[in-house]
Amino acid sequence: MTRTSSLALHLVAAATLAVSTSAHAQGAAQKFRPGLWEHAYTMKSQSGQLEAAMKQMQDAMAQMTPQQRKQMQDMMAAQGVGMTGGMQSVKVCLSKEDAERDMPPQQDGCDQKVRRTGNVWQITFQCKGPPPSSGEGQMTLVSPTAYSGNFTLLTDVEGKPERVQMTQTGKWISADCGNIRPVPR
Repeated sequence: MTRTSSLALHLVAAATLAVSTSAHAQGAAQKFRPGLWEHAYTMKSQSGQLEAAMKQMQDAMAQMTPQQRKQMQDMMAAQGVGMTGGMQSVKVCLSKEDAERDMPPQQDGCDQKVRRTGNVWQITFQCKGPPPSSGEGQMTLVSPTAYSGNFTLLTDVEGKPERVQMTQTGKWISADCGNIRPVPR
């Protein structure tokens, strides 16, 4: 896997952190429904390297035998990750306890600040990396089972600064998370 492909996966992880942890920040207004959520997002990088890395990963999967491709898709699905066309998705389990918390969990190596006004969250985060990344954006809770949001991620690709625009949506799938475990605190 190339460094750029690794960066693409790192940004997917950072995006997942932003999305899944924002789903934990609750106030007196509407709350997220506990259970299995699917977070879908598209990303556009300033340099185009992220898109090239994602295409490279998709092309590599297309060159695999059907058995290898299924094995890779199954491995990704076991982690809650999916890719369809230009849309990536990740499934995250939101426990009842996390849905009731007022503070989002902190991931190792990342700091975040969340401010909620009504059903809109303003979120900033900073992760040590590698590579280091930071971001900010907002997420709007449409209902207890749906949200939408936009983020800007800043990171480093091969020693050069990179800006990534991310648009996302989330939808509740079911009360049962199956084999996907809640985000660790």
